[in-house]
Amino acid sequence: MGRVTDETAPPRAARVDVVRSHHGEDVTDPYEWLRDKTDPDVITHLEAENAYTEARTGHLDGLRERIFTEIKDRVQQTDLSVPVRHRDWWYYSRTIEGEQYAVHGRVAVGDSPQRPELDPGAAPEGEQVLLDGNAEAQGEEFFSLGAFDVTPDGGRLAYAVDTTGDERFDLRVKDLETGEVLDEAVTGIGYGTAWSADGHHLFYTRVDDAWRPFQIWRHEVGSPAEADVLVHQEDDERFWMGVGSSRDDRHVLIWLGSKNTSETRILDAEEPTGSFRVVAPREEGVEYDVEPAGDRLWIVHNRDHRDFALAVAPVSSTSAQDWSTVVPGEDGVRLAGVEAFAGHLVLSLRREGLTQLHVLPLSGEGRPVGGGFQVPVDEPVYTIESGANPTYETDTLQVLVESMVTPRSVYDLDLGSGALELVKRQPVLGGYDPQDYQQHRLWATADDGTRVPISLVARRDLAPDGTHPGLLYGYGSYEVSADPHFSVSRLSYLDRGVVYAVAHVRGGGEMGRGWYEEGRMEHKTNTFTDFVACADHLVQSGWVAPDRLAAEGRSAGGLLMGAILNLAPERFRVVHAGVAFVDALTTILDPSLPLTVSEWEEWGNPVESAEIYALMRSYTPYENIRPVDYPAILATTGLNDTRVFYVEPAKWVARLRETVTSDPGERPILLKTEMVAGHGGRTGRYDAWRETAFEIAFVLDQLGATQVGPEQQAPVTS
Repeated sequence: MGRVTDETAPPRAARVDVVRSHHGEDVTDPYEWLRDKTDPDVITHLEAENAYTEARTGHLDGLRERIFTEIKDRVQQTDLSVPVRHRDWWYYSRTIEGEQYAVHGRVAVGDSPQRPELDPGAAPEGEQVLLDGNAEAQGEEFFSLGAFDVTPDGGRLAYAVDTTGDERFDLRVKDLETGEVLDEAVTGIGYGTAWSADGHHLFYTRVDDAWRPFQIWRHEVGSPAEADVLVHQEDDERFWMGVGSSRDDRHVLIWLGSKNTSETRILDAEEPTGSFRVVAPREEGVEYDVEPAGDRLWIVHNRDHRDFALAVAPVSSTSAQDWSTVVPGEDGVRLAGVEAFAGHLVLSLRREGLTQLHVLPLSGEGRPVGGGFQVPVDEPVYTIESGANPTYETDTLQVLVESMVTPRSVYDLDLGSGALELVKRQPVLGGYDPQDYQQHRLWATADDGTRVPISLVARRDLAPDGTHPGLLYGYGSYEVSADPHFSVSRLSYLDRGVVYAVAHVRGGGEMGRGWYEEGRMEHKTNTFTDFVACADHLVQSGWVAPDRLAAEGRSAGGLLMGAILNLAPERFRVVHAGVAFVDALTTILDPSLPLTVSEWEEWGNPVESAEIYALMRSYTPYENIRPVDYPAILATTGLNDTRVFYVEPAKWVARLRETVTSDPGERPILLKTEMVAGHGGRTGRYDAWRETAFEIAFVLDQLGATQVGPEQQAPVTS
């Protein structure tokens, strides 16, 4: 099955009809056989698809190489992050030209408390290498770090490695004085670790067959894994778990959460063999996060307000009745989190689609004093967030700021005066000047009258005259916000005259909790119609030519791509759907698959509800392909992806080719599978840049925008 011999012809997946019945409806799925990646015919089919994709894009080899070179040459390849102090060490990572992965290191603080001036071009004097990613990845096609956790005394490092892309990690413990790996007993863990205060015990997560973190275990360094102790098991399949340490390393915390409800458990890190205590028992529909600080807990929660409020409680709290409101909730202002330091609180907020940081000083008794201040940013669209701030006793906060034209910038914020000092701005080589570009906040109007924000960036010399190629990016799920950010690779679009925009559609978190709620469950279709409204606005406002608009989304944003293709295929010239959740109904109907049960609170449960089944059936991409002309389509995936199985885009592409009426010579439908990768694609930075260059070249070719400069050709056939 699935074999082809002519790489210039689209692979034809064999039809093996599988009939399933749901709520009285019999559904035939001819491509479900592609799910079994142990079947040699499946691998043969995917390899044939890769060969076809390479054949159909072979004329872009030169363009791909130019874009790869543009990305590489704009990056300062030998570089050093801003050192961050934690206790007696300055921690940093550095990259070396020609090497795929970072080297993580530290130098002793010594007699001077000032941040050291380190030379990116050389290993710092007195450097202690914690981990060399290049050495760890040697001989591996894929390499990714999970945990990276140093003991409170700085003597040991726990780190976790994935070499396949399935996001299951092998745990290692390293003695940082000798460089010796002390322990490799624990394998197959999930994300997250936490050390006991003495550095002898390590807490970690395990995942079940559906890749849900459902257990927390305690491991004593140097002992066999069989001797590990199960600390907590979560049997409610809606809930995920994580584990970590408080900022002052005094507590170990277990976080449990579904899409609607959460719970936190806490343990004194000095007593690792003790029992975790529940901060407040879970209440259906109540979410809360806990930040320990000295003798109290700061708690961000939605018990009283859907956009969340801030409360304080004694560190011994065991009930929400112990909570006392400090900052009440405010409509439309989403309180996203709090960080507590000895003399200040730092609140992370969202207002009108933009992030904010607000600093509140604390009295000697640990209560907020006055109204505090907002950290200023002087740009129309931007992202501001707290950076690496591991030290509790501090007067300085690391703050990160970036926009669509300003590279990521690291500031020191004086928490007392509010003064900002620029420490480092991401270098962009090749003569980059932010004044050569313009950025704007636009507002589209959805079908129901809702105003939907758009972030837009373009070359400074472009005017909205209705002639330009454009790309619209979207996500719109899980309350995840597609915040404005700087991208070196995006410059390869902008310098070729492409207008780049981000649609902040409902289902994301940009405009508060209500924005999320209006794009989930029975309201999910708002995500798709919002995106089309944003596409229409780009054309109607003159920023993009009506026949030169591309769309891009990944993961749940890939579901968005599939949905808008069915909803309004005529709006787009080309679509890139990355690791795309396009067979969502099949996945959400099968509780044995990764993520499914927990996802029922995001999409609804089509197993139990005929109404939810009918709703999902009406919008999921795989079921709603129409026999009309579609744009050119590139679907990309990874064979070992655990979050969105490769089979979803593979089935989708097969059905698209079978159904749509588009001319495949003009508008090809392509599938590209990384055969050793997961949800995030290739991991080495040079490999990742080549993957990005491939995707950009395909889109530019379809938009007729392959040349740098003001002169562009019309869209061409492939």
